Amino acid sequence: MSRLLDQPEGGLTYEQAGVSIQAGDEFVQRIKDVVASTARPEVLGGIGGFGGLFHLAAGRYRDPVIVSSADGVGTKLEVARQLNRYDTVGIDLVAMLVDDLVCAGAEPLFLLDYVAVGQLDPERLSVLVAGIAQGCRQCGTALLGGETAEHGGVMRPDDLDVAGFAVGVVERGHELGAHRVKKGDALVGFHSPGLRSNGYSLARKVLVGTVQDLQGPAYEGAARTLGDELLVPSVIYAPAVMAIAQAIGTGLHAAAHITGGGIVGNVVRILPATCDAVIHMDSFETPEIFYEIQRRGQVSAQEMVRVFNCGLGMVVAVDADDVDAAINAATRADVVASVVGHARPGTGQVLLT
Repeated sequence: MSRLLDQPEGGLTYEQAGVSIQAGDEFVQRIKDVVASTARPEVLGGIGGFGGLFHLAAGRYRDPVIVSSADGVGTKLEVARQLNRYDTVGIDLVAMLVDDLVCAGAEPLFLLDYVAVGQLDPERLSVLVAGIAQGCRQCGTALLGGETAEHGGVMRPDDLDVAGFAVGVVERGHELGAHRVKKGDALVGFHSPGLRSNGYSLARKVLVGTVQDLQGPAYEGAARTLGDELLVPSVIYAPAVMAIAQAIGTGLHAAAHITGGGIVGNVVRILPATCDAVIHMDSFETPEIFYEIQRRGQVSAQEMVRVFNCGLGMVVAVDADDVDAAINAATRADVVASVVGHARPGTGQVLLT
């Protein structure tokens, strides 16, 4: 200590500058058991190190390809902040990450989170991380580590943002994608009960003026409030995609996660230049909240399918002969699925009928 100035006690502290070391330590203690509940056999050590250790078990993969993704929850967090309810948005974070990984055919292995807050509230963040852990358990993914940053004086005390980073693995040569899609493929859609975690800037602009709006009915005749409707957690589709892969093997060709960009902007990503995707909009149910956004915002159908999932959370391209097996596998994984279209010769366009 001799090289530091000998200042008397009682001067400015880190906590007075907006960062509480004590609250941070309390938060880490609160989440230790929750994080441990997501561990896989490959996880080495526990929370508290400078980095998370994961052993890519020798023998499981002959020629492994590592797949990574990064994402957040977006402005759905503003709804959570307004209602002070953070129990479901962690599930959304996991869904946005692992459902991207499986589009490459990858098994999601582990996830890390990054949370930035204006003021660290251990109880609030523990609820958030419990949701992340719940999502990880749903898809067998380890919550390997993370970072919490308290930005006192920069963010408002109740401001919060969360992002995540996930890693998966796929055997080289087994990657899913447009290179495997061919004419005659069936398009199987996974149904979505709500907005998931996309399009909330438009949804909030149309539906939410005040906190009181969130406490009223989601739409005329709705059984739940608008706040409850907007905080419905995302279905995590990764287990269903992996179940289909196990059931039909190479009969699974590609998967499109319907996130930002809507149906049109995401299905096009799995099309080769020689195929179009034909999707029948009456082949799946569109939840009423999407129609409410249209009614109250006078939003066109074209804009809706460019922004929202409209009831279709994931689309997988499979061999036409494997349709029944694919739907049965998704059903066993607790995902509602149906044939929503097909691939035909074309120029790489998505055609909605």
